[in-house]
Amino acid sequence: MRRPTTVQEHRSAGPSGGLRVAVLTVSDTRTLETDTSGALIVTKLAGADHVAAERAIVADEPDLMRPLLIGWRDRGDIDVILVTGGTGISPRDQTYETVSGLLTKPLPGFGELFRMLSYSEIGPACMMSRAVGGLMGKVVLLVMPGSRAAVELAMDQIILPELGHLVQQATKR
Repeated sequence: MRRPTTVQEHRSAGPSGGLRVAVLTVSDTRTLETDTSGALIVTKLAGADHVAAERAIVADEPDLMRPLLIGWRDRGDIDVILVTGGTGISPRDQTYETVSGLLTKPLPGFGELFRMLSYSEIGPACMMSRAVGGLMGKVVLLVMPGSRAAVELAMDQIILPELGHLVQQATKR
């Protein structure tokens, strides 16, 4: 069997739909009714024929985030975890530290690309985003800021175009 040689061939080797995704919003104030960023992720996943298998909102507390993320990783039926919120630099923002400690293979390019694309929209304030991504075992875990505009940028320009390819590479033997 011929190995893929171009980016397009690599992308086409991954699933184009049907991925099972857990969506986590990290917020001290949002509820399911007021969480427009989490709702946007769910909508965009459905538009790409993926399934939002789980959705949760937790306060920005490592002791709440960590067991939830580990539980989703260990279930065996979740391909991807998408997190929104808690990526800033305020004292309450602890998502970056929590997620970074769980990653077995960091993908520094995710955060770098997010900040590069954000620069054209918000200028140098993009440096305050601590978007982060990587693998937690074989599960893709990507964290984006909590604003709706940031979620839209990340989903449309980074995550959805590469999601199948990321999962294919993460689970390949």
